[in-house]
Formats: sequence, structure tokens, C-alpha cells
Amino acid sequence: MDMEGNKRVFQRLSGGPSTASDSRHHPQQQQQQKVCFHWRAGKCTRHPCPFLHRELPAPAQPLSNGGAPKRFAEDSGSQFLRRGPKFTGGSNTWGRVHGSNAVAKKTEKLCNYWVQGNCTYGDKCRYLHSWSLGDCFDMLTQLEGHQKVVTGIAFPSGSGNLYTGSKDETLRVWDCQSGQCAGVINLGGEIGCMISEGPWVFVGLPNLVKAYNTQSNADLSLNGPVGQVYAMVVGNGLLFAGIQDGSILAWKFNAATNGFEPAASLSGHTLGVVSLVVGANRLYSGSMDNSIRVWNLETLQCMQILTDHTSVVMSVLCWDQFLLSCSLDKTIKVGHVLVSLQVLMVSVQ
Repeated sequence: MDMEGNKRVFQRLSGGPSTASDSRHHPQQQQQQKVCFHWRAGKCTRHPCPFLHRELPAPAQPLSNGGAPKRFAEDSGSQFLRRGPKFTGGSNTWGRVHGSNAVAKKTEKLCNYWVQGNCTYGDKCRYLHSWSLGDCFDMLTQLEGHQKVVTGIAFPSGSGNLYTGSKDETLRVWDCQSGQCAGVINLGGEIGCMISEGPWVFVGLPNLVKAYNTQSNADLSLNGPVGQVYAMVVGNGLLFAGIQDGSILAWKFNAATNGFEPAASLSGHTLGVVSLVVGANRLYSGSMDNSIRVWNLETLQCMQILTDHTSVVMSVLCWDQFLLSCSLDKTIKVGHVLVSLQVLMVSVQ
């Protein structure tokens, strides 16, 4: 048998040489107690690996009275491990909180009962009661006022206000300093999407796109859509809007009149266009007809049709030379944008 190999595996898992004589025979192994970088990435294929396949424990802290810290087996909270799961005597505190007012140490797992709104443990629950983890972000406030689903959010440049739109047919303006609602605009139709570009805020409505300039207070209505406006994007000096009838309408800003003029109508999709993105001098559109169309931003002509999805294409994203898309068919497709202006798609299950 390969006793040396087995010994090395034991040492790797246990965090050090198994005996004092082993540490004398293997001084380098005792000094190089490092966590395997490839193991952290989930890619280590070395058997045995000279580095640890676990995280290093925190350094032991001396007690205030000068004595040595307790070993794990001596800690009162480890009785479950020392005496077995059927032990009923003593004060087993495994998985419990010490004291009635103590807060449990949280794991990184989300509490399913909290998600459903019926967790009875409150702050004593050992699972997360939050959608975020870490100390990088703190909740400042919760903006309340919309009566239905919030479908869009925009923060135009040069403005101190946040704009939100909802299916309750209102556009709300929030003061970023106070967190208070500074104004409510009743638009008379469900807001399907919102974007901002420079000082402009664009709001997608049924049969209409509203354009607000937060600096000049201009209030414009862009006519032409037939049905709900589901998606919008700006590219190559044009504002594109994906419409419920399957068309994509484009407007161009006219500085002389300080308004927007119709520039083009892109047709091809047979059902509503729900996602738009611009990248690599192209416009990509995802539709309820399960397809993605690739448009040349210069000629506004369709260059390619991607039919890899089997359900609605909910979102498209252009990153570097890749096109990513997700669909109600429960798949994510990754496409490689080729020099020949074609896109090859692969599936990520």
C-alpha cells in the first residue's frame, strides 16, 4: 500500500502532520499550510494535493486570564459531537442560541420560511432574513407609495431625483437626499419600461412614449407605438422602442426643434418585443416569438435571426464579443459574435 500517499492525504485534510515525528520528517509541509487556490475555484484535480482543501481556522486567541484557549472537544457547546446525537443529559447547545436575548450566528443560507413570510424565530433564526449578505451595502430606506408592481427605475444624469414607474399608472419622483416622494405624475396607462439617457427620462406606455427633460423641464409625447411599449434602448443617436405588435420604432433627436422625430420602423418579429440591447454596432431584440434578431445600426436592416430559444426571450445582454440571452424556456444562451457578423449560440443549462 502507498502509506506515504495516504499519510499526505490525511495531513492535507487535517491541516498538518499527524504526529510530531511527521512534522520533523516533513518540515516543508508543516510550513506550507496554504489553502489550495484551485480547490477554492472548484477545479483542483491533484490527488493528493500538497495544499489544503479547506479553509484555515482563525488563529487561537489567549484567554484574558492568561490561560490557554479551550480545545474544541473541551468546549461546552460541543457535547453533541463528543457524546453522540442520542445523548440527552447536560445542556446541549448545538445549533442553539445562548441566552434568551442573544442573536443567532447567521449562516449563508436564506430562510425559506422568511421568504414565505411565516418564520417564527425572528432574530433568533440561524438562517438569513435578508436578500443581501455582507457589510458592503446597508439599507438606507424603503421607498413606499406605488400601489402596484414597479416596472421601471431611472436616475438621469445631473439630477438629484430618482424616477420610478409602476403598473399603477403613475410616475413618482423621489428626492435622493431625504428619500421622500417629491412628486407624482398620473400618466393614465401602465408603465411597461423606463430608461434614462443624459438628462432625459423615457417612459414606455400603451401606444405612447413620454420623454421628460429633467434640466429644461420639457415634456414630450412620442406617438407611433401600437400597444404596450415593453423595452427601450439608445444607440447610434437613436431611441429604439420594442412594441407589443412586434415592431421596433426609432426616433432621432432634433436639436433645432428640441424634439424627437420618427426615424424608422423595424419589422420582422411576429409578437411583442420585450428586450433590446445595443453592442458592437448592432441592435439585438428579443421577442415573445421566441427569437432574437440582429440589426445593423447603420442600415437598420436585419442581419440574422436566432431561433435557439423555445419560449419568450426575456432579456439580452451584449458583453465584449459575446451575446447572452435568457428565456422562459429555463435556459441561458451564450452566443459568440463572429467577424462575419454572425452569432453562434450555445446553451447553458
